[in-house]
Amino acid sequence: MRYINYIYKLGVMKYLFTIILFFIGIEATSVDEQSAFQDGEWFKFEMSYSGFLKAGNATMTVKESNLDGKEVYHVVGKGWTTGAIKWFFKVKDRYESYFDKETGVPYKFIRKIDEGGHTKDIEIKFDHKNRKAEVHNKKKKKVTTVATEKDVQDMVSMYYHLRNKIDMASLKKGDEIKTNMFFDEENYGFKLKYLGEETIKTEFGKVKTLKFRPYVMAGRVFKEEESLTLWVSADKNKIPLKIQADLAVGSLRAELVSFKGLKHSFQIEY
Repeated sequence: MRYINYIYKLGVMKYLFTIILFFIGIEATSVDEQSAFQDGEWFKFEMSYSGFLKAGNATMTVKESNLDGKEVYHVVGKGWTTGAIKWFFKVKDRYESYFDKETGVPYKFIRKIDEGGHTKDIEIKFDHKNRKAEVHNKKKKKVTTVATEKDVQDMVSMYYHLRNKIDMASLKKGDEIKTNMFFDEENYGFKLKYLGEETIKTEFGKVKTLKFRPYVMAGRVFKEEESLTLWVSADKNKIPLKIQADLAVGSLRAELVSFKGLKHSFQIEY
């Protein structure tokens, strides 16, 4: 148990929930015409530490909505600890993104979290024409304006954007996909490396997948910058099936256990 206590003291659980929401949405003209997803799509993930200890759950839901007269997709991601773990490290996270149905650009992003008593309540509104983001920190009652990069995405909309962007026909092993992301009050350059195809065992049977390596910052949590591995279905849905994170101590894993509302047929080999 001392190792379990150690990873929670590091606040590692928040990384796993962030990873789930980060990679939930891994070809691009109109989002509505070419989309890998649709209104009503829903995923549920189960998370575990070192392959044996259940750590928590996460869900993602896509709904059509209207924001200030614009037709948007409203995505809600939730993550929470379960079982005995929640009694000594309770997590309850909620992420929301409103992004344009046609272009995929985000208009509003909400991050409301409680991770072992560490709380945040942030709302971001994007002004793409002037490349600015208005960040409202509700906890601190503070509003700031920050310059953003071109074609910026928030941490949820970015992966629905990438999910549409991946062109399996032209994808080659070693290819890198890069994009700009805005998170809290900072701009980030994000990079994803394609590692090739792999058939994996899932809750639903054996599935052919595309394997990716998202780059992270090495340090006290992750062993190295290549500590994350992501598997997404090699079909038109490109849904995340498994995420593995190698940590300084042990590992964290998230696996898709339930879904509904897929836009395309889910391909299971056997």
